[in-house]
Amino acid sequence: MNATPTLGFLLHDVARLLRKRFEQRAKCLGLTRSQWQTLAYLSNNEGIHQSGLAEILEVEPITLVRILDKLAERGLIERRQHPTDRRIWLLYMRDEAHPLLAEMRELGDVTRAEALEGVSAEQRELLFQVLSVMKTNLVQACRTPVDENEMNDG
Repeated sequence: MNATPTLGFLLHDVARLLRKRFEQRAKCLGLTRSQWQTLAYLSNNEGIHQSGLAEILEVEPITLVRILDKLAERGLIERRQHPTDRRIWLLYMRDEAHPLLAEMRELGDVTRAEALEGVSAEQRELLFQVLSVMKTNLVQACRTPVDENEMNDG
């Protein structure tokens, strides 16, 4: 087997190590990874319903309910009933969550700076451009069904 990692493995390892390093720094905030991810996504999607947030986070709705229960117990989020459908709960950040979110962003900045140490501004720009193109390509590809022959050949 080739000792050089494939692009997929390398991207996975870098993402995993970024999360691990962030978790080491964020331990003092008293949140689990799933809780801080939920807060981060909710901050950009306030007013979203629970199932919509579960879809964004790629978790089962019942899993998200448990995370949201913990965040609500800490006074960081609130559920508000949908104005026309009482079965739907809309999610909002509470004022108490904003300082915590600011700390999380600072920790993220420090972690990214640590990861990008020794990478020039030009290299960073190129990295972001290439990853953005890859993301666009994959988003489009995921919208296209995989050809039956392609699945059988692999």
